[in-house]
Amino acid sequence: MLDLVKLELLKIFSKWRTYIGFIAVGVLVPLIHAAMYIEGDTYINFITNSLEDIFEFNGDLLNGYVVARIILQTLYVNVPLLITLVAGDLLAGEATSGTYRLLLVRPASRAQIASAKYIAGLVYVFLLVAWLALLTLGIGLLIHGTGDMLVVATKITIIPEVDVPWRFAWAFLMAFIAMWTVYSITFMFSAIVENAIGPIFSTMAIIIVFSIIGILGIGFLQDIAPYLFTTHMIAWRLLFDLNVDMGMLAESVVVLMAHTLVITIATIFYFTKKDINS
Repeated sequence: MLDLVKLELLKIFSKWRTYIGFIAVGVLVPLIHAAMYIEGDTYINFITNSLEDIFEFNGDLLNGYVVARIILQTLYVNVPLLITLVAGDLLAGEATSGTYRLLLVRPASRAQIASAKYIAGLVYVFLLVAWLALLTLGIGLLIHGTGDMLVVATKITIIPEVDVPWRFAWAFLMAFIAMWTVYSITFMFSAIVENAIGPIFSTMAIIIVFSIIGILGIGFLQDIAPYLFTTHMIAWRLLFDLNVDMGMLAESVVVLMAHTLVITIATIFYFTKKDINS
């Protein structure tokens, strides 16, 4: 099994599309940091301007932690697309290139082959999220330094500097769990269709539709929303409340992992029964 995973990792990282996500993050994150370094004070002043009649702000509110959260919130919606570029090709790519039968003549079972591909793809997802975390926090702290963290959302929160690092650690872990679910959905479509484009569009379409349902919150749609994985993809934001609601955080983890587990088992079962003609 380990040899199969290593082989699939070699396949993944021998394709140029694998590096699109790393390049995109590697370009966008430094650009945002540079922009915040130049115009960051203007941005912070814009946010706090309407509050100055009520609160008095002293000191430098802009630091690496503040910028890191802004970047995470800005780029988070784009990361699923970067993941689908690779995940959609894992099984469908074999059908496109006509190598399914060649792949299945190995002594390994279909379940083992599918599992090896799934694990290798998950490694890619982890590395991409880790790359995002490294650049976001690393460059942010290097350029902007540290300090207390100002969070402006539905309410204003100032988190003490000593209380910030563990929040980011858990936030990126939650981001990985959410992207794991997105990856599993794309992998499922990759097993069903025979081209790598279909899984990309299908996954993004589901994310868009489910997100709209969650936003509308009208009638029975309001009852459905808590069970949709998209509702819990932004659960990492809970970690930047002064008092983290661990119950809601745990609920999000359970919903996301339940989606992931069911989808993954169904995908591997389907692949073991699939009629391979190419």
